[in-house]
Order: sequence, then structure tokens, then C-alpha cells
Amino acid sequence: MISLADLQRRIETGELSPDAAIAQSLEAIEAREKEIRAFVCHAKSAKAQGTSQAKTQGKAGASGPLRGIAVGIKDIIDTADFPTEMGSSIYRGWQPRSDAPVVMMLRRAGATIIGKTTTTAFASRDPTVTLNPHNPGHTPGGSSAGSAAAVAAGMIPLALGTQTGGSVIRPAAYCGVAAIKPSFRLLPTVGVKCFSWALDTVGLFGAGVEDVARGLFGMTGRLEFSDIVAATSPRIGVVRQAFAGPVKGAAEQGLSAAIRAATRAGASVEDIDLPEMVQEAWRIHPVIQDFEAHRALAWEFSERHDEIAPMLRATLDATVGITPRQYDEARRIGRRGRRELGEVFEGVDVLLTYSAPGAAPKGLSSTGDPRYNRLWTLMGNPCVNVPTLKVEGLPVGVQVIARFGNDAGALAAARFLENALAASS
Repeated sequence: MISLADLQRRIETGELSPDAAIAQSLEAIEAREKEIRAFVCHAKSAKAQGTSQAKTQGKAGASGPLRGIAVGIKDIIDTADFPTEMGSSIYRGWQPRSDAPVVMMLRRAGATIIGKTTTTAFASRDPTVTLNPHNPGHTPGGSSAGSAAAVAAGMIPLALGTQTGGSVIRPAAYCGVAAIKPSFRLLPTVGVKCFSWALDTVGLFGAGVEDVARGLFGMTGRLEFSDIVAATSPRIGVVRQAFAGPVKGAAEQGLSAAIRAATRAGASVEDIDLPEMVQEAWRIHPVIQDFEAHRALAWEFSERHDEIAPMLRATLDATVGITPRQYDEARRIGRRGRRELGEVFEGVDVLLTYSAPGAAPKGLSSTGDPRYNRLWTLMGNPCVNVPTLKVEGLPVGVQVIARFGNDAGALAAARFLENALAASS
């Protein structure tokens, strides 16, 4: 994989020019894209991309902390230089006139938008054509399949995705990369095709925890992300989420490896049971998601129903009867769950749990199950995927979860765990 942090250090010392760094990504895309199919469209040459970038920043590498960094953008996020097709034939060839704010945040930081990465239709469940770089017979996950796979395959150092259920953390785990789903609304979702306005969250993929932290700093300019160092002796609460159903052996191996490494490195680790109302919040997540999806996709459902991808269409057909009363009650449960979850963080710095029920499932007919992610999306807490080990050649990850708004703390604890795992390998 390409390390964003390493590229930045080499560019800062003059060892590598920003244009040469972009050229490396273009060469890697040329070498691996036919095999992985992570992109819907991408720049064909450094010259073409430099011309595009001139609209906002001049030639590649002109200025900014992310100069020389090639970034892939999930194809539900508007871009003025590339079509935004949302994984759906309904929007084939659709060309926005402007960039989404998160894209402009990248451009203003000097990043080069290299192309659009694949997404399931409207960031739902219907699989993309993208293959898992570790084993093409297994799913890369979804809905941010292309972003996770492009980083994992070493084509780009940074990519944007979105999460409504588990669409950042799960594909990151399946593809063996680091990722952050930030606190809800840390990054704006204006210009991102809405599925659920109470849940949709923009996230980042990178080779390691330092890489996504640097990407987040470049985008936001928030000083707390400028120099994330590993936490010292963090207090970790392990949450196995039994209410979400059983996990496979690979997931338990990954969590156990993380616990052992963290304990050896000096963390205090204890098992924690989540409050009842937090567990109830897990149950009602789909009510909020599906009620809002019917409103966010009202035009498509009414006017282009038969062109909606089959899995999403079936879900929308099955959930058309959710009432405003059910939705309002689900929102109340979610609010109570957030209050009770806040109390959990009085005794621990971060929580640790599975990123997925197991390694990437075999076959390409499913993107996997988000049941270990959806609670944290609803709660709005920052989550960081940390790869732990491989089982039969497939990556397994765990997610580090911090109090709402403490994204820097989540990254620092994740870096601690990443270092601990490296030391124990």
C-alpha cells in the first residue's frame, strides 16, 4: 500500500516531487485497475489531471498539506470534473456542476482528485464489480467497495467513503486498511447523495492510522489531528455486542489478538456490557434508516422504480409501511441510547469491538453484514478500523470507538493498538 504519511515526509524533504507522487498513483492504477475494478472513472494521465486541478489550485503539488496526494472519491459524492453516477443506471453520465464541500476541502489542501471509486447503488447493498485485492473470490465489502479496495491494492494513498450502516469500517476490515468514520457531521454531507440524513457520515481510508489522521487534518485544518501520537496506557472497554448475533472464528481471533497485544503494551482492558437502551438503539437503527431512505429516494422510487437495483428495490418495497410514529419512537430511543452511552465513557477511554462478523465472505453476491457497525453509526461516535491479522489469507480488523467528538482520542488509541499489534507480530 501507499503510505500518505511517507509521501508527505518525502515531499517535505525534497526527495519526491508532488507531481512524481501523483504519477506513482497513476502508474499503480494503470497496473492494477483492470484486475481490481475499483474505479468508475479516473484520470488517464498526470497532464490531464493537472489541467483539471488548475481550476482550484494550479498544477498538482502547488501548495497545501495534501499536495502530491492522489485521492479517490466515492461515486455518491459530487465532483465537477467527473460524473457522479451513484452506482445506478438512473444517473448514468450525470455530471454535477460543482464539487461537494468535502471534495473542495481536499482540493484546497492541495490534494489531487484522481477519480471516482465504485459504490453500491445509492450506497445500499447491491454489490459492485470491485474485487477484494486479497482474494478476488471474496467480497471487498460495501458500500464503499472501490475506496477500500483502491487503497488496499496500493493504487492511491487516500480515499473518501460514506457510512450509513457499516460502509466505511466493514470494507476497511475486509480489505485490510485503516479507516475512520468520524463523529457525526464532523465532515459535511452537502453534495453527497442522501440515504439517511440522521446517519450518513463521510469517512476516510488509508494504509494506516497515521495516514487517515493526516488526511483528516489536511481536510479540516483542526490542530488536534496534526500530530496524532499513540495513547499511553489507554483504558479499553471490550464490547462483544452479543445482542447483534454470533461472530465467526476469524472475528474472535482478531479481537483476541488485539486484546492480548493491548494488554502486553500496558493498556488496562476490561469487558463491558452496554446499557439496555444502547442495545435497544441497535435494534431500531433500520427503522430510522429505511424511513429516511424512502424520503431521500422518493423521486427514484416513484418515477424510476424498476431501475432501482434489485436488493435496494426489495428493501424499499418491504419498508414502505413504516409510520411517522414508529420513526419518532426510534429517534427517541436513539437519543436515550446516546445519553446512556456517554456514561459508559466515564470509566473507559475507548471501546473495542469487532469490525465485522468475520473475514470477507466468499462470493460476490453480498457485501457482508453491517450488524457490528450500525449501532455506532446511529450513536454518532468516531470509529477507527485497525487491521489485526489474516485468517486464511483474508484480513480481519477491530474497531476502536471513542466518545462523540473525541476523534483525536479514537485515533490516538487506534495508533496505540496498531503499534502494539506490530510489536507482537
